[in-house]
Formats: sequence, structure tokens, C-alpha cells
Amino acid sequence: MWRSPEPRFDVASAICQGGRAYQEDAIVTDFPFGADSGVVVLADGMGGHAAGDVASKIVVTEVFSELKFQSANFSDFETEIPQYLTAAAVNANDVVRRHVTQNPATRGMGATLVSIVIVENRMFWMSIGDSPLYHFRNGQLQQLNEDHSLAPQIDFMVQSGLLDPATGKNHPDRNCLTSVIFGDRVAKSDCPKTPFTLAVGDIVVVSSDGLQYLDDAEIQRLLHKYRRKKAAEIAGHLLEAIDALADPDQDNCAFSVIKLNHDNPVIRAVHPKPAGHVDAPSIATTRVVDMADLQEVAPLATSADHAADAGDGRAASAKYAAGGK
Repeated sequence: MWRSPEPRFDVASAICQGGRAYQEDAIVTDFPFGADSGVVVLADGMGGHAAGDVASKIVVTEVFSELKFQSANFSDFETEIPQYLTAAAVNANDVVRRHVTQNPATRGMGATLVSIVIVENRMFWMSIGDSPLYHFRNGQLQQLNEDHSLAPQIDFMVQSGLLDPATGKNHPDRNCLTSVIFGDRVAKSDCPKTPFTLAVGDIVVVSSDGLQYLDDAEIQRLLHKYRRKKAAEIAGHLLEAIDALADPDQDNCAFSVIKLNHDNPVIRAVHPKPAGHVDAPSIATTRVVDMADLQEVAPLATSADHAADAGDGRAASAKYAAGGK
């Protein structure tokens, strides 16, 4: 019985609105079956700010389009991927600036960003804001990227005994961002030049902070419990856990789950087409035809068809007259 080969990456994305009136998270995931690389781009619009949903869509659209354009270069120019990620974020910030200039009513809109590129088993990322990038291996969950909010400082105060745990967990300033894409200078960004090496069986979760309504211990428990399941099932269980909280203040939540199924050698790597290269003409070559030229060709083709039909008819008559069938 034929079985489909297992893809290198098992990927699933999910999104929910939570208790909010609008969806301000945006996410795009692109891991083509058969490719040796893939991309995730996620943005969380600044809740409560003007046009946060527009900001997140701009950021995701601009960053993904730039990374998709460069995707054929990922294998041959892997060391330049951090530059691609940085350039994409800078361009997205410029587009947000232009949008705010043209639409003054949206001033103050902004979005976080987490964008990752995985080539075989090597993961690069760019993050701005507080959207987490999680890595799970051997039962342990860790956040790989920096948290550009006041939450780390508040947690440090709890660890130092300056705040009690309950006060720290519910502190009103936990979600205050120290860096974000909003069309002005970006204060902080996290984009390591050295990739993080994944192992077979690892699980990566790219998420907005809406997933953090679940404690890290609960996220870790769910990933461990369902680690042998497909990415879509894992995503479903995470969503079910969020729904089970029944928190009326639940934030928008978007995330992507990526599992590395194998690390086999690449059979056919993707390479960029050389500049100036022109394919040799063939029947299979796709061409553009000017409609005016097509109208001139059509009567000639019709005349040729009629001539062929007439010839076939005369041949048939001669054959019948000679007694043929």
C-alpha cells in the first residue's frame, strides 16, 4: 500500500478572538511540502490603540512578502538570513509610518513582530515586542526570544521579594511594551546572527501573548502530553485549554506549531535562478500573446483548417468512387 512520505516539517496554525470585540492578531505560515525551508510571520496589533488590526496586517503582509521574495536564497546565502529578517522589519515599519502619515486618525497604531525562517534544522528569528517564541524539547519549555515589555522587570521584582507573586502576575503594567513597530524608531529588536539548532522531535510555537493566559507550566504539560500527535492536534488542544479558562478578558490569540519530523539530507535544494538566464524555447514554455497578433493568426488558422477539411472531403469522395469504404 502506497504511503505519502513524511514531510520534514509538520505545521499547523490557529487563531481565536477570545473575549475581544475585534481580531487584531495576524499570522501567515509557509512550509511547502518538499521544500527544505519555511517561514512564519506573526504580528499582534496593539490592543486598544487606533487600527491595531490594520497595523498587524501591514506588518505580516510586508514582512512575509519580503521573506518570500528572498526564499530561493535561503540555502545558498544562509548567513544573510538575519539581514533579510532585519530588512523586512525595517520596511514594515516604513510602511506603517506612511500609512499613519496618510491616515492621521490611525496615529498610535502599532504591532509586535515574530518572524522565523527555518532551513533544514536551523532556525533564525526576528522579534520586536512581547510575542513569545517557544521551544520544547525533552519535556522542557523555554522562551527563546527577548520579551520587550515590563513583564521581565516585574518578574524580577517578584523574585527579589519586592512584590508578591499574585501582585506580579496581575500587575497592570505587565503588558506595557518597551519596543514595537509603530512607524517611529524601534527601540529594541532581537535577531541573533547564529541560528538555533533544532533536533528531531522538537516543537516550536510562534505565538501572540494571548497564549500566555495559559501558564508556561500548562503549555509545557500540553506539549509533552501530545508531543507524538500531529501539529494540528497539538494546536487544537492548546485552543481547547484556552477556551476552558473561560476568561472574559481573554486576549486575541494566534500561534503556529512546528514539529521537526526528520533531518534527512535535502534531495533537491531550492536555488535562485541566475540573473539574465533565459530558458530555451519549447512547447512547454509559457508565453504572453498580444491579442492583436492573435486576431491576425486566427483567420490564417481558420483558413488552414478549412483547406484541410476540404482536402479530407475530396480524398473521401475519390475513395468511395473507387469502391473503397
